[in-house]
Amino acid sequence: METSEVKGIMEEILRKEAEAVLNIPVSDGYGKAVELIVDRVNRRGGKLITSGMGKAGQIAMNIATTFCSTGTPAVFLHPSEAQHGDLGVLQHNDLMLLLSNSGKTREIVELVELARALNPSIPIIVITGNGDSLLAQTGDVTLLTGGAPEVCPLGMTPTTSTTMMTVMGDVLVVAVMKAIGFTREEYALRHHGGYLGCKAAGRVEKEIY
Repeated sequence: METSEVKGIMEEILRKEAEAVLNIPVSDGYGKAVELIVDRVNRRGGKLITSGMGKAGQIAMNIATTFCSTGTPAVFLHPSEAQHGDLGVLQHNDLMLLLSNSGKTREIVELVELARALNPSIPIIVITGNGDSLLAQTGDVTLLTGGAPEVCPLGMTPTTSTTMMTVMGDVLVVAVMKAIGFTREEYALRHHGGYLGCKAAGRVEKEIY
C-alpha cells in the first residue's frame, strides 16, 4: 500500500471518528450518573464495578483503572467470570457501569439479572449505542453513544464505538474528579511510579541510560 493511500485512510478515519465524538448525545444522564457515583462510592464507601465483553470490556477496564487513580475506587468484573463466582465482588453501596454497543451482549444482559438477584437495589449505569435495547431499558441511567457506524471497512470491528465509549468514560471521570475536589496531592498518593508519579509529587525524574 502506498504512503499516500495510508495517509488518505488516516485522514478519513480521523474525520469520521471526530464527527462521531462531536455527535455523542449530551443529556441530563451524565449529571445523574456522576451523582450516583459520588453518592455510592465517595460518600457511602462503595465502589464502582465496570464490565463489558470483548473490546467494550477493555474500555470498561480502562475506565475502572482511571477512576482508581483519581480518587474513586473501581474494579473491572469480567461478565463471564462473574458467572463462576466473581460476582461475589459485589458489596453494599456498590454500583455498576456496563458497556455494550449493541445493548444485546448476552453476557452483559445476564450480568444484570445476576447482579440484581444478589443485590436488587444496585444502581446500574449503561453506555450503549442502542437506546431500544433491553440493556438500555434496564439501566437506572443510560448514556447513548449516538450509534455512529464503525470506521472498519467491514462495518463490524469495534472502532468508532470504542472511541466514543472511551470519551464518555473520560467525561464521567473528569466530572467526578471535579465533584469531589480531587487534588494533585491526592493523585500523588495514588500514583507513585513513572513520569506521572514524579510529576504529581514534584520530583525530578531520573534519567535512565
